[in-house]
Amino acid sequence: MEYPGSDIKADADERAPDFDALTPPEEVVRGDRTRDDFFDAVLGLDDPETAGEVAERAGHGVDAAREYLDWFERMGIVIQVTDSPATYQRNQEYLNWRRVQTLRREYTTEELLDLLQSESERADALATEFNAESSTDVSITQYAAASDQSIEAVWEQLSSWEAALRRVSLLERALTPTSGEATDRESAA
Repeated sequence: MEYPGSDIKADADERAPDFDALTPPEEVVRGDRTRDDFFDAVLGLDDPETAGEVAERAGHGVDAAREYLDWFERMGIVIQVTDSPATYQRNQEYLNWRRVQTLRREYTTEELLDLLQSESERADALATEFNAESSTDVSITQYAAASDQSIEAVWEQLSSWEAALRRVSLLERALTPTSGEATDRESAA
């Protein structure tokens, strides 16, 4: 074996790199990060966006965005809204369905009922506080001025109200038996 020339050898005062501090090779080459980047990008789609815009959000190329968007569309995660140019938006119904399935899998009926009770009470309390049927009926700036609260505090309360209502809806869906479950329960009785 030939040794490198003296101009390539490390000096005595040079240290070897700290290999333990480097990213493990399996993390560098695993394919999940790109998929996760695109998944995070499409979860943030409030309005239809092109593959180029999704690529920019994800920090990857447009060709990769097209491939992942096609795959996400087949999976039901996104919906293609227009053809030319192709634009995509998040399929909120699919994501809600996934949340409902997760709730059913991870919680007992009693736990779901307790969560529903808690979120319903929270939503009712906020409706009473704002004296409104819906959060959209409340003017943030007017309520902040009338209640001597900051605009940010009122916005946070309204956001909490909307979140509680979304949770109530998901919990109610999780507690509603699917047609197969209802048949199984009836035949067991």
